[in-house]
Amino acid sequence: MKITAAVSRGGDAPLAIETLALRAPTADEVLVRVVASGICHTDSTTREAFPPGLPIVLGHEGAGIVEAVGSRVTGVSVGDHVLMTYQSCGECAECSCDLPGYCAHWATLNAGRFGPDSPLRAGEEPVTGGFFGQSSFASHVLATTRNIVVIDPDVDLVSAAPFGCAVQTGAGAVTHVLAPDASSVLAIFGVGGVGMSAVMAARTIGVGTVVAVDLSPERLELASELGADVVIDGGDTDAAAQITALGNGGATHALDTTGAAPVIATAIDSLTARGVLALVGLGPSPLPVEVAKLIGRGKTIRGSIEGDVNPHTYLPQLVQWHRDGKLPIERLIRAYPLDRVNDAIADAASGAVVKPVITFS
Repeated sequence: MKITAAVSRGGDAPLAIETLALRAPTADEVLVRVVASGICHTDSTTREAFPPGLPIVLGHEGAGIVEAVGSRVTGVSVGDHVLMTYQSCGECAECSCDLPGYCAHWATLNAGRFGPDSPLRAGEEPVTGGFFGQSSFASHVLATTRNIVVIDPDVDLVSAAPFGCAVQTGAGAVTHVLAPDASSVLAIFGVGGVGMSAVMAARTIGVGTVVAVDLSPERLELASELGADVVIDGGDTDAAAQITALGNGGATHALDTTGAAPVIATAIDSLTARGVLALVGLGPSPLPVEVAKLIGRGKTIRGSIEGDVNPHTYLPQLVQWHRDGKLPIERLIRAYPLDRVNDAIADAASGAVVKPVITFS
């Protein structure tokens, strides 16, 4: 079938809106008509790192409606409204322990499908598809039951699209990784889409004190409105001291979404004795760890991918929180039609918008 997609053809060149051919679903695949797709920082970093001249359709926060299912597919029907997330095998030890984010085959399943294995073509030229099991910067995608979650048809797909990556990463890092409580001080470094989701999740589960740290005054103001008790300018040289001065000796828990070495160093310094820092952002710089600080104060640093959650159980929880008004994700979102995908990417990079979502007519 013919589909419309935003195709990256190397480096920082603008994405091109092209007509591609998408093959029919196999017995284990599901054809989804995409209604909306969030734009995530991972899309931009992959685009910049991808080999020049090798076309790819990015996008991994898709939401849409099922149009066809393979003969072996169960639990999903034509007409179902679905959210899409990352791909996993469902058979390895990690998947069996309800931690599909650590799937032993993560890299193979989520890096994309290349050459003859790709379901996409531009004429006779293969276009890399299946990025995170979807490539949702396209009007239609092929997914599997491992990376789609059926939701009620009254859920706004534009608002819910980011649940499949950014929102579950930030919220899950709070609820499943750090698990702070009413006695805790949680410091969140970087309040973009992931960090704002962490702020809202922290407020929802009743964390004692929520601190938001960012360079943007506008984002700090929004974080305050969404539940942060304290906001701190990340450019302040005494940001860590401001957190330790809050009481309790510092942050009992911290989350870094930036991947920036200086920010991570500040987060470590802000921790109280036996405090825990979770890292969800990737950066080019070495991790700034002073071992003596960790040993002497019993601090812990750990990584997390996709919030350590199982999307099939966690995304419905996020949808319910949104219904209850506890996760007003729409306050972060600005929608762009597909033909303005490059404007959306630029606005995300500049900080003009917290969470851009592209939409399909």
